[in-house]
Amino acid sequence: MSYNDGRVGHLTEDRVIPVPGAPTMRQVIEDWDQARPGRGEGSGLAVSDVRLRVPIPDPSKIIAAPVNYRDHQAEMSTDSQVGALGFFLKAPSSLLDPGATVQLPYHDRRFDQEGELALVIGRTARHVSEQDALDYVFGYTGLLDITMRGGEDRSTRKSFDTFTPMGPVLVTADEFGDPEAVELHCWVNGELRQKANTRDLIWGVAQLTAYASSVTTLHPGDVITTGTPAGVGPLQAGDTVRLTLSGLGTDLAVQVAADHAVASPTSGHHSGPVPPPAPPQAPAARG
Repeated sequence: MSYNDGRVGHLTEDRVIPVPGAPTMRQVIEDWDQARPGRGEGSGLAVSDVRLRVPIPDPSKIIAAPVNYRDHQAEMSTDSQVGALGFFLKAPSSLLDPGATVQLPYHDRRFDQEGELALVIGRTARHVSEQDALDYVFGYTGLLDITMRGGEDRSTRKSFDTFTPMGPVLVTADEFGDPEAVELHCWVNGELRQKANTRDLIWGVAQLTAYASSVTTLHPGDVITTGTPAGVGPLQAGDTVRLTLSGLGTDLAVQVAADHAVASPTSGHHSGPVPPPAPPQAPAARG
C-alpha cells in the first residue's frame, strides 16, 4: 500500500510496515525481491495514523475494458461489448486517493458509479499469450470508474480529475487468489447497487491482459481495469460510494461533491448509450 507522502508499506492486520529506502510503488514492483514482506522497517505504524494514498500514483497508462459484463451490456441497451470495442484509456491524472472526494464538474450532466476489479502489471509485457498473461500481473486492487453519460468519447467522459478512485490496498497475485472468481459489491449511501462475480466477465483477466499487450507495451505499474457489472446509477453531491472485492480485505470508499460545477460545454447530453433509469433516490449520506 501507499501512504502519507507516497511511501510504500506492507499492511499487516492493523499496522503498516514501511519498506526500507522510501521507494515508490513502481520501484517496489520492479525490485520485488528486495521489497517483499520480511524486509520492512520496525514494528510499523497504526493504519489509523496514516493517510492512505492511491497504490500506483504514476502509471504510464490506465487501460479500461468497455462493456465487459453481459448484464451491463443489457442494462445499457447496446449491441457492442469488449470483443468489438477493444479498450479505451483513462488519464492517469484522474486517479484519486481512497477516502478523498470525487468532484462532479457539471451540474447539467449525469454521472454514474462503476465498481471494478483492477490489476497492476508487474513486468514488461508485449505480445504475451493468454496462457502466460497472469504471470505478468503483480497484483490486484479496487477501482471506481466514475463516468459522465453522453455521446462524447469514453476517454473524455471518464478522465476528469478525481474520476478514478483506486485502492486502498494492492494485494500481490500470489496472495490474492483466483481473479476469475472475485465477488464485487458496490454501495451508494449504504444501498447495494452492484453485485457480481468476475467469473461473468466477457473477457477475463488473462484474455484482457493478453489483448492489451498485443496493442501496446505494458510496463510495470500500468493499470488494467476489467469493466463494471450491471447496477450503474447516478451520483450527486453528498453521496458516499463504497466498493468491496473479495481478496482485498479492505473497502474503497469516497465522497462525492460538486463544489465548482458549471454547465457542460459539450453537446453529448442526449446521445451515446442509454443508461438505465435512476434508482429511487434515498437521502444522501452527509457528514
